[in-house]
Amino acid sequence: MEPLQIPVPGERTSQTIRRFRDEGGPVVPIELPGKVHAWMVASYESVSEVLLNDGTLFSKNSRNCPAMHDGTIPPDWPLRQLVEGDHLLTKDGDDHRRLRGLINRAFTPARVAAMAPRIQEMTDGLLDGLAAEGEVVDLVRHFSEPLPIAVICELFGVPEEERYQLREWTNVLLFHTASPEQAAEAAQAMLGYLAAFIERRRAEPGDDLTTGLIQAQEDDGDRLSDNEMLWILWLVLVAGHETTVHLIANAVIALCAHPAQVPAADDQDSWAKVVEEALRSRNSVLNVMFRYPLEDVQVAGTKIPAGEPIVVALDGADTDPARYGADAARFDASREPDAHVGFGRGPHFCLGAPLARLEMRIALSALFGRYPGLRLAVGADEIAYTPSLITEGPMTLPVVLGPRNPGS
Repeated sequence: MEPLQIPVPGERTSQTIRRFRDEGGPVVPIELPGKVHAWMVASYESVSEVLLNDGTLFSKNSRNCPAMHDGTIPPDWPLRQLVEGDHLLTKDGDDHRRLRGLINRAFTPARVAAMAPRIQEMTDGLLDGLAAEGEVVDLVRHFSEPLPIAVICELFGVPEEERYQLREWTNVLLFHTASPEQAAEAAQAMLGYLAAFIERRRAEPGDDLTTGLIQAQEDDGDRLSDNEMLWILWLVLVAGHETTVHLIANAVIALCAHPAQVPAADDQDSWAKVVEEALRSRNSVLNVMFRYPLEDVQVAGTKIPAGEPIVVALDGADTDPARYGADAARFDASREPDAHVGFGRGPHFCLGAPLARLEMRIALSALFGRYPGLRLAVGADEIAYTPSLITEGPMTLPVVLGPRNPGS
């Protein structure tokens, strides 16, 4: 089978993934931008098979991928930082467990639950400003984007006036439309900013998690190097806002298409189900890159040679008719609960899952509680989505707010 090229002009990446799965099967050879060849696992069965064997049959460390080092994959390939950076997403075994344990201090259930009042305060503040934007409001610019950025940046002590620059660098790093030069410039600028930010926090400690990590490093310096500190911040600040920005917006689009599924503002159990169904059927994380087989393996009946990169299509898994039925792609918050891989599975399960769930529940219940008649201002097929192989969400989301709920 000839490799299938992705992205496909004029087709959303999520649609491409589902089409590849339905037409090509659970494992398909693909060609990424830059003529990079890989395998895509795109069914619930094949995705689960890979994720559950992380660290045993599959590695996330690019040293196990010959193509990364022999010139097959170009040295200036724009996505290299995402798959080669010295961060948690490229670690296996003891290294992964050690760094995960340090980062997990930021996302313990108790710490996340304690953030709820502040997240609600931020949400209400953004909603207070929506009505002043006119009849048609871009919900991405004025709500779904600033909220997650503010939450994660406040948690780690990033000053308000510096936060949007992080967003701009993230877009360049994740968009497959970025040139090698643009990607390299954004990567260098972001790492330079973070290195300087860490030094500022050393000189001027604050009540934030960056200061906490610095103190932990100084108390036990042999466990966390300066480079590891830098990449921890890179990961939590990028992943800590990017995915939730799109999750909130994708869920709004789904609820506008299915207004009967909008719960009452105070029905938190129903909002929790909305969040889980959005994570399953409208997830912002389409693919995770890369896994490398440590030996020749069979995945869903297909042989993948050792060292060849694998793209794990979470979106393909969570909309797989073989798992969820013929209407798997349909948003339906009344579905019987079923496991999904929206946050991954196995040892690399997303550390930020509790925070993302909390942000989504607060944001969506407050938005529709305040504006129960909210509707799209354009047709759903007119919405332009991010040009990324990894995450997907609307670039802009024009909505008509409708009358404000007098009780809100």
